[in-house]
Amino acid sequence: MKSLKLKTYSLSRREFLRRTSLAAGTAALAFPYVGRVLGANERINVACIGVGGKGDSDSNDAAANGGNIVAICDVDQRTLDKKGQRFAQAKKYQDFRKLLDEMGKDIDAVTVSTPDHTHGVAAIRAMKMGKHCFAQKPLTQNVEEARIVRKLAAEKKLATQMGNQGSAESGLRRAVEVIQAGVIGKPVELHVWTNRPVWPQALDRPQGEDPVPDYLNWDAWLGPAALRPYKNGVYHTFNWRGWYDFGTGALGDMACHTVNMPFRALKLGYPTVVECELASRVYPETFPKTSRTRFEFPERDGLPPLKFWWYDGNPGDSIKPLRPDAEAIKEIVSTLGTLPPSGCLVIGDKGKLFSPDDYGARFFVAMKGQDEMIAGDKHEACKAVPQTIPRSPGHMQEWFRMMREGTPAYSNFDIAAYLTEIILLGCIALRVGEGRRMDWDGPNMKSTNLPEAAQYVRRMNRKGWEA
Repeated sequence: MKSLKLKTYSLSRREFLRRTSLAAGTAALAFPYVGRVLGANERINVACIGVGGKGDSDSNDAAANGGNIVAICDVDQRTLDKKGQRFAQAKKYQDFRKLLDEMGKDIDAVTVSTPDHTHGVAAIRAMKMGKHCFAQKPLTQNVEEARIVRKLAAEKKLATQMGNQGSAESGLRRAVEVIQAGVIGKPVELHVWTNRPVWPQALDRPQGEDPVPDYLNWDAWLGPAALRPYKNGVYHTFNWRGWYDFGTGALGDMACHTVNMPFRALKLGYPTVVECELASRVYPETFPKTSRTRFEFPERDGLPPLKFWWYDGNPGDSIKPLRPDAEAIKEIVSTLGTLPPSGCLVIGDKGKLFSPDDYGARFFVAMKGQDEMIAGDKHEACKAVPQTIPRSPGHMQEWFRMMREGTPAYSNFDIAAYLTEIILLGCIALRVGEGRRMDWDGPNMKSTNLPEAAQYVRRMNRKGWEA
């Protein structure tokens, strides 16, 4: 990717806070502006880029919501042929560049459900052509790409939605209402943990090379990443997540889900400090088995400074995963008898709110002095809080509604790009090294004290794969 002038994509903290505040409440449905709504009766021609794994359900959901699937793309011919049985009239491609070049005039929208390293380049190419876009989480693999897709969505006036389907959960929206109503007081700490990775990582690149299977377009699979030899079972189809060149580790896989609710409720904005406090053995090309990362957020919109700790690691692994300290989670353990393998805990000066669900579907509350947590829909302190956020008709349906009517989807790129960007800063902190405090200038996408962080803000795409 060509280097871009950072000032073109900068955003002031005041503007960021305005947008994250809007994203939390009813006013989220007042922006962004969609240039040309397609109307209830107009056919929406959709091209699906990546139709295996999550792309299988994304393409099915697009069709179920009225999308006319005119083209499908996957680097694996086996996956492509299988999906072709479902969409017999759709043209088939193994390279999304060729799809967009040949079908550009015939499509209105795209879904992007590929490995992380091709999310940004595929979405950017399509959006530059004026195509509405649904892209899986994390929205992009690097910070600069996140800035670009947000800017394109606004400039082209496109309907967008990131694939963090928990955004549509009524429980998630209710938790935002409860926290912003002040039920647990002023939030001062956030703890989020996950049971990922559930794929191989913390390993070196294997030696040697295997023949590329005749069904796989390895060049298209690599996309913008640097060339490397193919190895059976090491990258394709699922094990790419643990590699720096292709995935974003546990943070990219799960934080767009588990940090989604607190991101909105706490109006997080840009952090000013990010540090990987502790990690298991670090490898040059893959994420560690477990790590703990601290994000520090300044005062914002009447809220006090807040520290957010992210913990990853699989409880079933030989290395015990890092988790919050006993004092922070005592009410959870008292209520459930154990700490769930993943969760989100917001600590306020009057109480705590905990969601044990990766998608925020339910939550529990304990006020100060209460030893156990009570379900949010039954806690007396929550009952009087009014509903201020409209409920969702369905995550994919929101995107189609945005294309047809202009009503913004709850995880449209104006918001989703910022959630993604914050999460990717954790990946950068891990890359610059354990125990190294990274002071961060959010609007200008740079560390003010660790210049080496700049190499992880953007990627120099392989020739022919520029966005």
